Amino acid sequence: MDWWATKPCLPSLTCYAALQMRSSLSCCALVLMASVTMGAELKFDLGDAKENQTPPGFRSVVTGQGKPGDWKIILDDVPLMLAPLTSNLPPASVGGVVTKRPVLAQVSQDPADEHFPLLIYTNENFGDFTLTTRFKIVDGKEEQMAGVAFRVQDERNYYYIRASSLGNTFYFFKYEKGERVFGPVGSKVEITKGVWHEMKIECKGVEINGYLDGKLVIPGLQQATFPRGKIGFWTKSDSVSYFADTKIVYTPLQVPAQVFVRDTLKKYPRLLDLRVYIPGAESKGVRLIASKEDKVADTDGEVTAAKVIQQAAIYYAKGMGSVIVTMPLRDRNGEAMGAVRVVMKSFPGQTEQNALARAQPIVHELQAKVQTVQDLLE
Repeated sequence: MDWWATKPCLPSLTCYAALQMRSSLSCCALVLMASVTMGAELKFDLGDAKENQTPPGFRSVVTGQGKPGDWKIILDDVPLMLAPLTSNLPPASVGGVVTKRPVLAQVSQDPADEHFPLLIYTNENFGDFTLTTRFKIVDGKEEQMAGVAFRVQDERNYYYIRASSLGNTFYFFKYEKGERVFGPVGSKVEITKGVWHEMKIECKGVEINGYLDGKLVIPGLQQATFPRGKIGFWTKSDSVSYFADTKIVYTPLQVPAQVFVRDTLKKYPRLLDLRVYIPGAESKGVRLIASKEDKVADTDGEVTAAKVIQQAAIYYAKGMGSVIVTMPLRDRNGEAMGAVRVVMKSFPGQTEQNALARAQPIVHELQAKVQTVQDLLE
């Protein structure tokens, strides 16, 4: 049989495996811990964003009352204290000191007190990071605030640090389950309206530091509720605020499924490869999210994985010196949420039955650690 040829397992084996997989769901599910690789840097370059539109990669939401804010790109005079992120900018207006260039603005003015517009960056989760941004508070009768939300789980759960021109305060707060449950922590400090300021936030483990214009205002705050999450811009009530020159230096989080694959390959020396698949976007095929190699051509494996997820069946293949078992990975309700492809060295007398017996403990181990597709990704 060709190495990539596959066929369903015998019905009796399939039923047995399904029962075993379902029984494992009664175990207490553990969240996979994300590990880290080398550092990275992300700059929000607004030079190519369209004026009067929300930049791509962001989602506008609101905490509390009212509608989401109106976040869009506008042009504003910004001092060149930091190097521009792109060369595609208008010429400097005053001898290169000030230039009119794209900034991110929140311009809606809902006067409700419990109204917190958020613009969340959706393309990345962050654990340990240092974020630097410049902000200018432009207008607001009820409030004049600008801030950054971080380790955002959703619009009801996150940390944020904000500056207030009306109150002249620089404070940290925690929102949990839609309520402010911690804060304020910070200091009274002058924050001039209509002037660009710099905010820096450092997160390392459970420690948070907040800086305003280069001065440490919130030192060594300990918070363990949210170990990682997304980052977003924040305002309150009728505040009109601008943001520019945002940069994040961070330690990338590795996909939890990839962590499992890496550790399992070390644990079982006779494993040749281990791959994890989830359904593709809009029910289009499947997506390979973890494997021995970072980038692999996997057309045949994806076809088999799609069948495994759709049919909740187990597929088996045999090649020269190798055997492959592809099994469904089930969610908390016992439904197939993904597929695991186990490639093993074969041995004399290798049969379909003992290949399945060898693959099952590996799949069961992953099954005990996850309840949803999201657990595999974050």
